[in-house]
Amino acid sequence: MQKYEMLILLRSDMEEDAREAELKKYADIVSNMGGSVEATDKWGVKKTAYPIQDRTDAFFTLMTFRAPGSTIAELDRVAGISSDVLRRVITKVEE
Repeated sequence: MQKYEMLILLRSDMEEDAREAELKKYADIVSNMGGSVEATDKWGVKKTAYPIQDRTDAFFTLMTFRAPGSTIAELDRVAGISSDVLRRVITKVEE
């Protein structure tokens, strides 16, 4: 399995419980598709470089995981339809 990182920018005004549920959703997708989450680093609320959907700050989270390639399309699809996700990017980590 390949190692990946997913940077997720969530709305900064979310309640902590809702934020945790949103992040758990992505970890569950990885687990259910045969992968494993190695780390979830919550960087907190930070200013964005430019306004995203009329917002100038977001809650940044970096999830590091190992998964088959088919998992990436599903993560991207689910994050794309969530109204709480402002931006997401998934990159392959070279080892």
